[in-house]
Amino acid sequence: MKILYIADLVGKPGRVMFKYHLQKIKEKYSPDLVIVNGENASHGFGLSTKNAKELFNAGVDLFTGGNHSWDKKDIIPLLEFENILRPINYPKVAPGKGVAYMEVGDETLVVINLMGYFTMPMVDNPFTMITEKVEALHEEGYKNIFIDFHAEATSEKRALFAMLKGKVSAICGSHTHVGTDDLVIDEGTFYVTDVGLTGCRDNVIGMDTKQPLDRFLTGIGGKFDVPNQCKKILQGVVFEIEEGKCTEAFKIKAYDEGEVEIAQTAYKE
Repeated sequence: MKILYIADLVGKPGRVMFKYHLQKIKEKYSPDLVIVNGENASHGFGLSTKNAKELFNAGVDLFTGGNHSWDKKDIIPLLEFENILRPINYPKVAPGKGVAYMEVGDETLVVINLMGYFTMPMVDNPFTMITEKVEALHEEGYKNIFIDFHAEATSEKRALFAMLKGKVSAICGSHTHVGTDDLVIDEGTFYVTDVGLTGCRDNVIGMDTKQPLDRFLTGIGGKFDVPNQCKKILQGVVFEIEEGKCTEAFKIKAYDEGEVEIAQTAYKE
C-alpha cells in the first residue's frame, strides 16, 4: 500500500494548494490513501465542519490532529463518527478517537495520532501509552502501523523513533511547520522529524509576520492571522508499506502552481 501524508495544512492557502495539486499527485504517485494533518486548516486554528467537508470532498481520506483539534467547537460531534482523529493520549473522557483502521484492498493500515509533552496541553505519557498500544496491535495481528507524532521537541520525536523502529511502519512528525531533511528507513520503519507545512511560505510558520515580530520585539502576545495573499508551498511524504515494513519513502514539494517534484528520498540504513 502507498500512503500520501501532508502536514500541517494551514488555513485557506493550504487548502488551495491541496486542492490544486492533489489530482496531479495522484496521477504521478498513485497513493492508496490520503492522510492530512488538518488541525490548522481553518484560518490556522482548528478544523471547522465546513472545511472538513470541503477537504473530504477534495480527496482527504483521514484527518489527524493535535493541540488545536478543539479550537473549532462545531467539529467536536464529528470526531465521534467521521475519519477525523485527535491525539490518542488525551484523557479518555475527551470526545473522539486517536486510532483509525483504514482498509486498503485486503489489508488494513492502523493510523495513530499521538501528541508530545513539551509545550503541549496536559496529556498522558506518549511513550508508555504508545508502547502498550503497539504491543496490543501486534497481538491482534496488525502489521501496518503509521504514527503521526504531533510534537514540538525534535528530541521527543527521535526518541520515539529509536523506541519503535522495527515495530511500526512509519513515524512522521508534525506541529512545527518547519520541514526537516532527515528522512530515513531503518529496520523497516520510515521516519521524518517534521514534514513541514502546506500553506504560506513567505512569513512565520504560515502566519502573517506582523504579530510574531511584535511578540518577539515587545513580549506582548496577540492574534495570529493567516495572510490572504502569499507565496505558497505544498509539502508531503509518500511512503510504501509491504507486510508491515516501509520499502520506499520520499518527500514531495510544490511551489505555488509549479510542478510537484520529489524533494528528497529516504536514506535506507
